[in-house]
Amino acid sequence: MTIRSLLTVMLLTTTTISSAHRGGMDSNGGHNNRKTGEYHCHRDNCIERNGAKKITAQSGYKSGKYERKSWPHWTDEDRDCQNTRAEMLIRDSLAPVKFKRNKGCSVSHGKWLAPYTGETYTKASKLDIDHIVPLYHAHQTGGANWSRTEKRAFANDPKNLLVTSAKANRSKGAKSPARWKPPLKSYWCSYAEKWRYVKEKYRLKISVPEEQSLGVMEKRC
Repeated sequence: MTIRSLLTVMLLTTTTISSAHRGGMDSNGGHNNRKTGEYHCHRDNCIERNGAKKITAQSGYKSGKYERKSWPHWTDEDRDCQNTRAEMLIRDSLAPVKFKRNKGCSVSHGKWLAPYTGETYTKASKLDIDHIVPLYHAHQTGGANWSRTEKRAFANDPKNLLVTSAKANRSKGAKSPARWKPPLKSYWCSYAEKWRYVKEKYRLKISVPEEQSLGVMEKRC
């Protein structure tokens, strides 16, 4: 093989790796996932930007491919036309809800106090249903090898769901308490308790930075 041919192969290999990681690895040995907001490490000595070591597959976490479609959510298990989203909106509304076209299926209005921010909403369209422990995070910390049935149960578990503002939910993304906490500090205790409950119920791992952040929030209990 000529030197020119060898250089061409090396260039193509580097380009392929860079594309697979959405912009390539930085000097730290990791990269940001634009879809989830998570920072991924690809070297054992990779350090997160906040100074904490990123948990990798070698330390007990599954790093296989995450596919959101493998975690079916907003299902209608009892076939009453109200899916999980509608049921959570009904559960958390502080006033009787109204439905779209009066069919009793999709919620349009009610009264909700967004727990992460303390704001009040009356239009369901302004709200998201947040997975307290995000699906992607569950995948990373023990749920990657669950069956589709187990993933569906987790994704629709009322104990892991909260009606929140769309803005807060999207700001949180798939972050753990080590990287995101509710803006409303008075909710920290409840959030930490709910997070820990879900983690323990589904036997999901808790990292050292995550445990430390839960401890900070639990001091408000």
